Amino acid sequence: QVRLVESGGGSVQAGGSLRLSCAVSGDTSSAGCMGWIRQAPGKQREGVARIADDGTPRYADSVKGRFTISRDNAKSALYLQMDSLKPEDTGVYYCAARPSEHCGVSYLLLSTTSWGQGTQVTVSS
Repeated sequence: QVRLVESGGGSVQAGGSLRLSCAVSGDTSSAGCMGWIRQAPGKQREGVARIADDGTPRYADSVKGRFTISRDNAKSALYLQMDSLKPEDTGVYYCAARPSEHCGVSYLLLSTTSWGQGTQVTVSS
């Protein structure tokens, strides 16, 4: 089983930046597809971005052009660089990992995906 631990959340003003990190351990053979999901207060979880094992990224329309996902397989780490943050980006961000076979942003929400405990991101206006 893969284990995911997020870090890097915090509070920032609108227009600011944050970088989230995710440390990956355990059975990484089931973590070919990795990404980030988030949950805003009172809302359902939504997919933010994913990166395939070949490094190809995909983003939700709401973050395209502002967020950048990357991975360092040698360090077993996943990152999310968040720039031009908006108040609507506020929420708990979860690192996600699943097998490579189905690697869409929306697939990160399926119960067959592993998630970390989450890190809080708060963007004030």
